Amino acid sequence: MEIPKNDQIQPSSTVSVCSDWDLDFTDEELQSIDAAIESAASSSSSKKSVANCDGDRPRTRRRLPDSLFTRSALSFNSSSVDPSDNIKTRYPAMAFKGHIVYSRTFPEVEKAADELLKFVELKKKDGGRAIIGFDVEWRPSFRKGVKQGKAAVLQICADAASCHVMHVIHSGFPESLKSLLGDSKSVKVGVGIAGDARKVFNDHNVSVDGLEDLSYLANQKLGREPKNWSLSSLTEALTCKEVPKPSKIRLGNWEANPLSKEQLNYAATDAFVSWHLFEVLNRLPDVDTLTNEVVEEAIAPS
Repeated sequence: MEIPKNDQIQPSSTVSVCSDWDLDFTDEELQSIDAAIESAASSSSSKKSVANCDGDRPRTRRRLPDSLFTRSALSFNSSSVDPSDNIKTRYPAMAFKGHIVYSRTFPEVEKAADELLKFVELKKKDGGRAIIGFDVEWRPSFRKGVKQGKAAVLQICADAASCHVMHVIHSGFPESLKSLLGDSKSVKVGVGIAGDARKVFNDHNVSVDGLEDLSYLANQKLGREPKNWSLSSLTEALTCKEVPKPSKIRLGNWEANPLSKEQLNYAATDAFVSWHLFEVLNRLPDVDTLTNEVVEEAIAPS
């Protein structure tokens, strides 16, 4: 979950589950949050990014020109757009189209974790390493005196075919899941992933090891001025697609049993995007050997 985690994470002894669901955000509050996010996104559009999303990248084999790292202006004339149209998207939405495995009981989570452990072991035998897109959801709180909920949902995606959504607030943590999360040789990737790992440990006393932050990796690979990437901004820069973040889902009740279809799609997409962006970044060479041809190959769908 992409909110300011470091400022909100509480030790497990002081974190309580908010059971008063009459305190849901009002439509006005959600609109205010969306407006703030939209404003931040608009202000960042003038900053340098990676991909030219107009589809007119030069094909010659040479160092990338600086113009490639400047996001193009929108294709429509903003002065002619009626503000009441409430246009929010600039790029196609990124969505996970594989199979979502939803586990919400102890036996279901145990079985899912066992399958993932087998996948990790196969990767190790082949001399590789398992890359796992990882994310956590919980109900945040922005109200004084109302504490945020405990980590409620874990999302784990190890390939483009399937993503696991584990409702750990109800199932608990089987030993197989603890082993998977604590295995430092299976690499968990995400943006702000250290905050997610700390949240899980504080709330459930379960360690998550083998972390790689995509923001740090992007700064290493792209060779531009270091930037504090979000999942959304990095997705736009590398793939010219958007990660939908509707506030009513992102800030909703992640302890609801069962989760809605919309919540499952949102959760799986976040983990999948983290996995996909790592694959894109990992295919990029060091910045001093970066060419247009390599960039085209790296951002192409797997």
